[in-house]
Amino acid sequence: MKNIRRKTFVGLAVFALAGVLTAAQQVPAPAPKPADVSGVWEITMAGPQGEMKSDVTFVQKEDAIKVTMASPMGDEMKGEGKVKGNEAEWKFALAGPDGGEFVLVFKAKIDGAKMTGEVQMGEMGSSPFTAIKKK
Repeated sequence: MKNIRRKTFVGLAVFALAGVLTAAQQVPAPAPKPADVSGVWEITMAGPQGEMKSDVTFVQKEDAIKVTMASPMGDEMKGEGKVKGNEAEWKFALAGPDGGEFVLVFKAKIDGAKMTGEVQMGEMGSSPFTAIKKK
């Protein structure tokens, strides 16, 4: 009888340990801390007439960013986005020439004070860009 109890206890302990280990394996790893992009960056984009440079200002709160950028026409574009780890995505919605909306979507990889990425310009395709954080 004592031997049966011991085997039952050991069996239950192994079963419980297996359950704990399985549950531990299912817990997702914490998301990486978002890179800090706050501040002013000089962005360089490839365009049909050559390189275009502009200052972009990021205001960041945790993983959310608010973005302001001077357009080539001189007016100010405002947008929003997210930073996840060392990647960022933001967009600007602009009034299109036909009265519709024209959306620019920027996707970037962040490496300290440098960014590289691509901007999707609706039906006009995409273009690479780089950015350097200003001091």
